[in-house]
Amino acid sequence: MLVPGRETGKTRATGIPVEQSARVFPVSRPGTVKALLRRRMGAWARRRQGDDQLPITISTRRVYILPTRAGLAFAALVLVMLLAGLNYSNSVALLITFLLGGFAMIAMHLTHRNLTGVAVRAVAGVDAFVGEHGRLLVTLENPADTARIGLECEIADGARAAVDVPAAGNARADVGLSLERRGRLAVDRITLSTRFPFGLFRAWTYVHIKAGLLGWPVPRGRREMPPEASSGGNAPSVHRVGDEEWAGLREFRSGDSPRQVAWGAYARGRGLLVKTWQSPAAHHRVFDLAAVPGADLEQRLEQISSWIVAAHARGERYGLRLGDRWSPPDSGNEHRAHCLNGLALFGSGEAW
Repeated sequence: MLVPGRETGKTRATGIPVEQSARVFPVSRPGTVKALLRRRMGAWARRRQGDDQLPITISTRRVYILPTRAGLAFAALVLVMLLAGLNYSNSVALLITFLLGGFAMIAMHLTHRNLTGVAVRAVAGVDAFVGEHGRLLVTLENPADTARIGLECEIADGARAAVDVPAAGNARADVGLSLERRGRLAVDRITLSTRFPFGLFRAWTYVHIKAGLLGWPVPRGRREMPPEASSGGNAPSVHRVGDEEWAGLREFRSGDSPRQVAWGAYARGRGLLVKTWQSPAAHHRVFDLAAVPGADLEQRLEQISSWIVAAHARGERYGLRLGDRWSPPDSGNEHRAHCLNGLALFGSGEAW
């Protein structure tokens, strides 16, 4: 078991570079003394451990442990009992003191063991709109035959989630992160900790990875959508008012509206099929940032975000043009996320 030393670093290493446009930003905490000590401790641990590659198993050398406030109070109580027992030569008081000291040692061992051997299998981010809470999903695996109870997964800004990992199983910690600005929220360090079973000690470890999630522009704006364009030729499209030429059925794909499902065919046991209709031309919309009037870039991006959300809800095909970047017309959940990612990263220099 390791107790952290007093080495400190000048800065905390980050997993994702910070762009001058401030569209990529690391999570941080207010400038309190406790936060400063945690940052220096994290920097020291990073120099000692280096960057991690998932999956990673928490070994004994990576686990740090210190008494909590309750543990310090318990130690003070035991010390007072020891002094009193020695002063009055009270053997019963000394017996109870040594029993409590042994109890504290066992508690420290159990707390340390509760964290050792846990494996971090995967870390994934769930993007969201600015002002909402994104999610960081941390998958933990427990190869031991005893459950790991009361594990906490914490991000540098104080967001945390508790999780119990069953014996020979896995569990997922769902950490909510507030998205305050458009762009990438970089997470370069995850802290796993536990106070189980008695809360007298806190054992923790650091996992240094390159992870993060995106804050999409808020979908708001009152301008009308650009008119539909025609790409020419006969191509299947979604069912809209005015389409009258039946094209047939195709298999259900992620992002298809339930209104397009051929429920009659499903009732006959043919599975989930989607109605397709033929129109004289494949219609789509093009959302071009340069064509959106206004001087405020964020408002223009929010307007396009609103159009994307509305077009997706109606099952329409749409493309996105941001400067020299172009996303061809398409539909579905993946295309929606791809376009919103482009809006979130615009100006950062990152590819989308």
